[in-house]
Amino acid sequence: MRILVTGVKGQLGHDVMNELARRGLTGIGVDVEEMDITDSAACERVIREAEPEAVIHCAAYTAVDAAEDNLELCRRVNAEGTRNIAKVCRALDIKMMYISTDYVFNGTGERPWEPDDHREPLNVYGLTKYEGEIGVEQNLEKYFIVRIAWVFGVNGKNFIKTMLRLGKERGAVSVVDDQIGSPTYTYDLARLLVDMVQTEKYGRYHATNEGLCSWYEFACEIFRQAGMGEVKVTPVDSAGFPAKAKRPNNSRMSKEKLTENGFERLPSWQDALGRYLAALKENGQL
Repeated sequence: MRILVTGVKGQLGHDVMNELARRGLTGIGVDVEEMDITDSAACERVIREAEPEAVIHCAAYTAVDAAEDNLELCRRVNAEGTRNIAKVCRALDIKMMYISTDYVFNGTGERPWEPDDHREPLNVYGLTKYEGEIGVEQNLEKYFIVRIAWVFGVNGKNFIKTMLRLGKERGAVSVVDDQIGSPTYTYDLARLLVDMVQTEKYGRYHATNEGLCSWYEFACEIFRQAGMGEVKVTPVDSAGFPAKAKRPNNSRMSKEKLTENGFERLPSWQDALGRYLAALKENGQL
């Protein structure tokens, strides 16, 4: 199977390409240099030349706070870029997988979000990812929308790397404890995405590692598993960390639909964290 993957310089795109290679599938990886997704003609040319049977669209504008001051750029990438790809997939009658986010919901309450719940984004990033979802849904029948959260991978910046750096530099960190969700290891996620894209079980899904935590609890476990128990971690509420973009307090997402459709759910986030730290060590990043 030939699969075109966008955003291969990012955490997830990098791991999706590795997973395709592990399985002997043909991955055609592109980033902005090979295919500017905001250019509809470039999307059509590159995808047609690649002749894929599916597109896994990982590329996105993900600078959440910067997005508040850059609505048009963020929309051009996340909404219009996604729509450009969807239109080519429709013309070529091929599957499309769009990677979205828990930020399409309003982040209130304590009930886990279901894949088909009402979408009401809190910030510009969430709004443009929601608009990307609409672009996929309006143009295609053969699509997967996979919402993820709290992502970490070997290739790129993330919360874990930030905590490890700050822990070493300062010996103490303050972390919000009133936002609840599930971390997502891109290595585990990539396996699920490659499983899924080879099926016709289309629709919206949620995919994170199993288990819930606050960012504070996540940070404590990072230092515990990294052997940095001496780092002082102080819990604070979101008001103590004013940010330009509003963050959701409730990022719980139901993964029952994965089970219902026969997909293997991701391991616990604690297990994923341990394997991730081992991978960082092996790569000389820890």
